[in-house]
Amino acid sequence: METLLPSLLIDLPAQGALNPSEIFTSSLTECWLEIGFGGGEHLAHQADLHPNTAIIGCEPYLNGVADLLRHIDTNRLNNIRIYADDARLLIDRLPDASIARAFILYPDPWPKARHKKRRLIQAPLLDRLARVMQPGACLRIATDDDDYCTWILEHALAHPAFAWNAKTSTDWLTPPENWITTRYEQKKAVQRGITPSYLNFIRK
Repeated sequence: METLLPSLLIDLPAQGALNPSEIFTSSLTECWLEIGFGGGEHLAHQADLHPNTAIIGCEPYLNGVADLLRHIDTNRLNNIRIYADDARLLIDRLPDASIARAFILYPDPWPKARHKKRRLIQAPLLDRLARVMQPGACLRIATDDDDYCTWILEHALAHPAFAWNAKTSTDWLTPPENWITTRYEQKKAVQRGITPSYLNFIRK
């Protein structure tokens, strides 16, 4: 961690926008964003499948950052950068329409009624994402909590910038193409017989 992390860590500039093209050493075709990458399996998998895509991962927890670094080192990935703090701080500094795809996988559902105000998926975050996502960009959100799934749909469908592309239940109950089952999904959903929801919203 001491040797690899400093070269991948994003420090926000004192002022002004953070242009993704300035934080990657090679020219990459587009930039994706993963908010709360957990153990990093999904982010590393996507980076391996799409070596010409720049991917920024946001994760405030050190254990998750350490896990991702192991994936990066093992697979020799050079198209990942890490922001080890609140993703909203980073998003606020990104240029308009700079993100071609965004992932939020298994955010904390805060199931108790008095805690729901802490849920990540709310209008302020969707406003932020709407500004930085390109027209036609996909926002993918996965959850294993039915109540949170309903909450996500209510908030995303109420937002004027996003459209849900599902036509049948198969569209949100089937893992997307090139999906990888993370440790969290295996432990919290698969082993308990829970079918996760995979929600894809398109930036209008």
